[in-house]
Amino acid sequence: MWQAFSRFVVGEPTRTELPQRVRETIARQQENSEILIGWAQLTLVVLFGVLYAISPKTSPMMGFEPVPVALALYLLFTVGRLAIACKRKITSGVLMASIVMDISLLMFLIWTFHIQYEQPPSFYLKAPTMLYVFIFIGLRALRFDPRYILATGAAAVAGWGILMTYVMVSNPQDAMITRNYVEYMTSNAILVGAEIDKMVSIIVVTVVLAVAVTRAQRLLNQAVVDSTLAHDLSRFVSREVADHIAESDTGIQPGDGESRIATVMFTDIEGFSTFSEKLSPENLVKVINDYFAVTGGIVAKYGGVIVQFEGDAMLVTFNTVTPDEDHAANAVRAAIEIEQAMETEVFNGIKLKTRCGINTGEMVIGAIGTQERLVFTVHGDEVNIAARLEQLNKDYGTYILASESAVDAANSGFSFKRVDEVTVRGRNAPTAVYTISKS
Repeated sequence: MWQAFSRFVVGEPTRTELPQRVRETIARQQENSEILIGWAQLTLVVLFGVLYAISPKTSPMMGFEPVPVALALYLLFTVGRLAIACKRKITSGVLMASIVMDISLLMFLIWTFHIQYEQPPSFYLKAPTMLYVFIFIGLRALRFDPRYILATGAAAVAGWGILMTYVMVSNPQDAMITRNYVEYMTSNAILVGAEIDKMVSIIVVTVVLAVAVTRAQRLLNQAVVDSTLAHDLSRFVSREVADHIAESDTGIQPGDGESRIATVMFTDIEGFSTFSEKLSPENLVKVINDYFAVTGGIVAKYGGVIVQFEGDAMLVTFNTVTPDEDHAANAVRAAIEIEQAMETEVFNGIKLKTRCGINTGEMVIGAIGTQERLVFTVHGDEVNIAARLEQLNKDYGTYILASESAVDAANSGFSFKRVDEVTVRGRNAPTAVYTISKS
């Protein structure tokens, strides 16, 4: 019952323990908040000092003025606290001490008013400066930690209670307590109920703000966890695919797909099985990662999207996730530049050659799988043709093979050499294939 009520009031707790890097991210945010709070408090004390300096004084002949002393003390404390915050060395204990000092100095400032203006102590209970308490409580909300809001509210209630008690005991012969509201409003008499009302207001504001910040804190923690998770998972797909998923209005569902004319390219390393047997697993992973870094950069340069890695192979699409009217030509350019890069690049002492198969046609880009796990990829007969063309490079001694539809869509700017007509598995009609080189 209590847990249900707690969830209703302050929201669901974070589902899992926050990882260290997430805690560090939140800690940095909290440190920045403390710097912001410090600047806000410094602005307040400077503003208060300026207002006091330009306001007319009721006792110009008074030798000692306690208000400037209180303001000077608070200014020094605020500057010191801000310096510590900027060095990011504020601990929980320092924060609690800072809160107590904030409220103590504010209450001391209010207490000095009756001395400054030569009035009975009850005079300061009507000072509007008391409203600064709510500013201090509100500033604590910037840290997204309800503990410090509650501590500020508790210190404020205790401080005001002490000031009220001082008024009642400072002159036992005349406590100046009244039950007449008009007298309270028009004289230095005190109405105990009115002062308690102020403390109740502080308590209510503190509790409401603490609840709101607790809800926001839990939401913030979960948002940071989800954001970190999304960032990490986005590395398993291309940025374009991640953006496409994130921008979906209803969420990606199994079977969701979009049909369009696009170009697909399969790449594969020649002789991968042979040289991989001679390398340790660590060296093999380094070679593959370095290879993908080079080829992936070229693919991105021409607007391609790597939809899938499989061993040493890549499935690359053009004009699927990202619109590209020149998709076929860009696929050809990417294939040519990959081939050129392989002539100069050395991967951990190994020279590699890449085979590419390119085809253009209608295909479906979308998600397949179950509700629990999906794969974002391309489907269709045209995709199978590109995969087959990549394999046919072995038969013709080539490194780039493209279908007739890809050649036609690429237009001019390249020299295409017809290699043969082949019947791709699953098709009855033969398909003309071309090898490509830079013109």
